[in-house]
Formats: sequence, structure tokens, C-alpha cells
Amino acid sequence: MKKSLLALAALCLAVGAAHAEDTLAKIKSSGKVVMGTRESSAPLAYTLGGGKYTGYHVELCERIIADIGKQLGIKPTIEYTPVTSQNRIPLVQNGTVDLECGSTTNNQARAQQVAFGLTTYVTEVRMAVNAKSGLTSINQLNGKTVVTTTGTTSVQLLRKHERGNGVNFNEVFGKDHADSFLILESGRADAFVMDDNILAGNIANAKNPADFKITGEVLSVEPIAVMIRKDDPSFKKAVDDSIRSMIKSGDLTKLYNKWFLSPIPPKNVSVNLPMGETLKGLLANPNDNPAEAFAKK
Repeated sequence: MKKSLLALAALCLAVGAAHAEDTLAKIKSSGKVVMGTRESSAPLAYTLGGGKYTGYHVELCERIIADIGKQLGIKPTIEYTPVTSQNRIPLVQNGTVDLECGSTTNNQARAQQVAFGLTTYVTEVRMAVNAKSGLTSINQLNGKTVVTTTGTTSVQLLRKHERGNGVNFNEVFGKDHADSFLILESGRADAFVMDDNILAGNIANAKNPADFKITGEVLSVEPIAVMIRKDDPSFKKAVDDSIRSMIKSGDLTKLYNKWFLSPIPPKNVSVNLPMGETLKGLLANPNDNPAEAFAKK
């Protein structure tokens, strides 16, 4: 019985390992790639309605998929699957999603569960407030209500900041970024703490964009990357090779300028976020280092 159990365990491990390394084979046999994307993470990834998704990371991944198709000798179709902060990692882990193309921070904890492509965006976590609120600092949030999105790293950052500075505020959580911004917009929260690109994207698409501003201290600098299954080196290489090619040709910079410095749908308003020095440095020396590597010493 013991030998049978050991044999079964070995077989399970072998099957698991084979499954973990077969993304390219899966794509070639099925003729499609399942892209996980967000619904309200403009300008990185968001929906225009009717099952149509767009954004900087969506278009980036569409180009990655085209490059992978060339490598495999096929033209794969793309199945767009909306994901949330809560389910994105499980859906990548269980193989439902092949390539998650949203607004996910690469950090050490997540790297225990999934893998990341080369960093393609760097965000600063700050807060959005009503422009007339007078709020300019996290330390002014004592007694205020702060909203952030369930399942994001901003939750931990808020708690750390609260403990460190003795600021007592009420926390509420939106189910996604659009819901969080709606809570701010409707006056049910005084500040929305999140990645600056997400704040800027939601402000640009607000009913009255001039009513809101991004302000306050930078809580963290975080590398954002495409997320894939762990222990799949051939697929990661294909993803990274495509990104390197876009960096070398200048296409990635053009893509950035399109989504961060030019008017974007649906309201044809620019989020107006020039490329920061950290991302410029990463394009000169691409890597997949986690957020912890960017922490100030």
C-alpha cells in the first residue's frame, strides 16, 4: 500500500509539473489564449462595454500574443476574461487564465504563487480627493473615511501608515476600482487610496474631472507586470522576449504615450501621466524585480 501511495504521489507530481509547463502547447492545440483583464483599471485595462476591453496592458498583451502566435506558427484567438483583485491569482494558478493583463503589483508574496513578466509599468500609491477638500496629506485623514479596493496592496499600505503615524481613519472597501471611485465621488469617502494611474484613469472618466485631484505622500513605488503561471519557463521566456523586442524597437514607449499622454476612450480625455524616471530606467535595463527591490533603504 505504501509503495502504491508513493507511486501515486510521484504520478501526481509529474502530472502537475507537466501541466505547469504546457502553456505554449495548450495555446497551440486550442488555437486561443485566455487573457485575464480588468474592467475599471484605466488606462492599463478597462472595459468599453459589450465585451470589449482596452488599455495599455491589454494592447501590450495583444502584441505579446501575436508574437507567441508567430513563434508557434498560428494566429491564436483571444478570449477576454474579466478578473478582480480577489480572483486574479487563483484564475492564473488553476489555468483558467493564461495571461493576466491588468494592474497587478509584482511582490515577493505573490511570486510564491505566480510568475511575472518584465516590468512594464511603475506606479506610485497616493490618494485622490475632492479638489475643494483641502486634503493634501495622509496625516490629515484623522477621523476621515478612506476607501480602497478589496484585495489590493493599498490595504496593507494604509494599515502600516495608520500604525506608524497614529492616524485613525475609517476604512471602507469598493468591490472594484470603479466602485471605490464612486464611493469617493458620491461623498461617502474623503479619500481614495490607490495606484496613481488608476486614480488618474477614474478621474479622467468622472462626470466632472476637475472636481478631483491626486495628492498626498507617495506610500510606495510598485512595479506592475503581466502575470502568468509559476514554473512555466518556456512561456515566461516567450512573454519576456516579446516585451524586450517592444522595448528595443521603441514600440513600448509609443504605446505608453498613446495611453498615458493622449486622449483615450470613452471620453477622449488624457490621464496626463508622463513616464517616470523609474520606468525609464527599467526600459534601459529590463527586469522582473519585485516591489521589495524598490523600497527605500
